[in-house]
Amino acid sequence: MSDKNIRHFKSLLDINKSEFLRIIERSIELKKEAQSNAINDSLKNKTMAMIFLKNSTRTRVAFETAMTTMGGHAIFLSSTSSQIERGEDLSDTAKVLSGMVDIIMIRTHDHTEVEELAANASVPVINGLTEKCHPCQLLADMQTFFEIKGPIEGKKVAWVGDGNNMCNSYINASKILDFQLKIAVPSGYEPDEKLLSLASQNVEICDLPGRAVEDCDLVATDVWASMGSESENEKRHHVFKSYQINQHLIEKAKSDAIFMHCLPAHRGEEVDAEVIDGKQSVVWQQAHNRLHSSKALIEFLLKKAE
Repeated sequence: MSDKNIRHFKSLLDINKSEFLRIIERSIELKKEAQSNAINDSLKNKTMAMIFLKNSTRTRVAFETAMTTMGGHAIFLSSTSSQIERGEDLSDTAKVLSGMVDIIMIRTHDHTEVEELAANASVPVINGLTEKCHPCQLLADMQTFFEIKGPIEGKKVAWVGDGNNMCNSYINASKILDFQLKIAVPSGYEPDEKLLSLASQNVEICDLPGRAVEDCDLVATDVWASMGSESENEKRHHVFKSYQINQHLIEKAKSDAIFMHCLPAHRGEEVDAEVIDGKQSVVWQQAHNRLHSSKALIEFLLKKAE
């Protein structure tokens, strides 16, 4: 591999609109392949190192299964099963792994750790989640929207809840795919100001959840306390209690609007059971699409690195 061709996926801003659409299209194709039991060994003899410094269900299973079912191999590394816990610099880890594997995925707390890994790797690096953004989830979310409702350009999306990594990623997606995003978030819990500024033509901050959800095509949310914020649970429950996605709120959206949640979900907190388990919820399709969008992303990055 030549370093000059290496593309990383640290955030959605690392891809342009045509590339984003190509990944979505390929995700849908790969899903159809899997459903027809077609054999795809495009990742034969390819190896991914998966570094998990935060817990995971969907991200780990999606990437590990993606590599396996397309003929490749994935190696799981946690802080306790690697030298990272003993203080090895991520820059050194990147240089070592680059000589042994074809692609690296990292899920960690600080976004600068992804940037450090990518800056020192000579193979593609994927951000599997940081406190700043969760770009892989948005690939699956957009795939799901396209499957159900078609192109998202010009559509209305509502984000209700914490201005967290998922909210930041929806902001990035709105800029790239050109949809209108209305965000309802309590004061003091706003998303990244720089990202808001970059997407100012597509994003509006609303003071009330009802105003954000009104006449929208997609309603999305996440837990009130993300990983690392659990100590604030009690405080956040008080602050966010009026930001729950319930039947009364979702009725303000279009009658055919869909509901998404990246999971895990806390029924009775950020979303009512009637909504997440109801007819407008597409959370299981959304979760399953993590697999197919992961396949498409890996394929995209490795082809760019050839």
